[in-house]
Amino acid sequence: MTGSEESSSFRLVYVPGVMPDKWVRVWNERHPDLPLALTQVPAGAAAGRLLEGDADAGLVRLPVDRTVLSAIPLYTEQTVVVVPQDHLVTAVDEVSPEDLSDDIVLHPLDDVLDWENLPGRPAFERPATTADAVELVAAGIGVLIVPLSLARLHHRKDLTHRPLKEAPESSVALAWPEAATTDQVEDFIGIVRGRTVNSTRGRTQPPAPEKPTGAGRGGARRKPVPGKSAAAKRAGKGGQSAGRSGRGGSKGDRQGKPRRRS
Repeated sequence: MTGSEESSSFRLVYVPGVMPDKWVRVWNERHPDLPLALTQVPAGAAAGRLLEGDADAGLVRLPVDRTVLSAIPLYTEQTVVVVPQDHLVTAVDEVSPEDLSDDIVLHPLDDVLDWENLPGRPAFERPATTADAVELVAAGIGVLIVPLSLARLHHRKDLTHRPLKEAPESSVALAWPEAATTDQVEDFIGIVRGRTVNSTRGRTQPPAPEKPTGAGRGGARRKPVPGKSAAAKRAGKGGQSAGRSGRGGSKGDRQGKPRRRS
């Protein structure tokens, strides 16, 4: 990819199950001259694409190497078990790992959940991908445990899913190379965090304009009333004062009430 191609768009990678449609729409509204180029990559390949400079930012699954990538966690997904429509666990609203003790639990090589002990019985061979594992579930070979978004991504009419208790969860984050925090990256961060278009957080603010010389606290000076000189104003103020103090006559000129004659 050439330098001119790199600067003609904002390149965003995202992993399966993550739907960036809302953020893409906001980006296109705010940056009509800088299109957002989307590329879906396997979850295990997203960090490498960022570090190799193939993308400006990515919607990835945690964890990532925080020594080289900056990351903002966005949300954590619910974990579900994908089963055939006629499976026994469809009778309950929530499944525990013990409920799967007699089932073969498929463990694809691209699994995004960090298991210490996978419930159920292991399969003879691990499927290469989550999509392959879904096909095996439909064939009645076993069940599959995945984040909710992946269950929805690979939805089939003959399959369903139920929430799984006491299972690891997968978190989604916005990540980018720590050494490449550009203005465009800051703008996308603002979009995923819900900032308004007028927000300047994270961007350099322009200097405030200087006030006109001689402007007072309330702004520019008031213009004098046409036809009225400063001397006239002073005289008017003096006359007004005199009028106030002369209201009813001076103290010495006031007449007292007539005395009653005895």
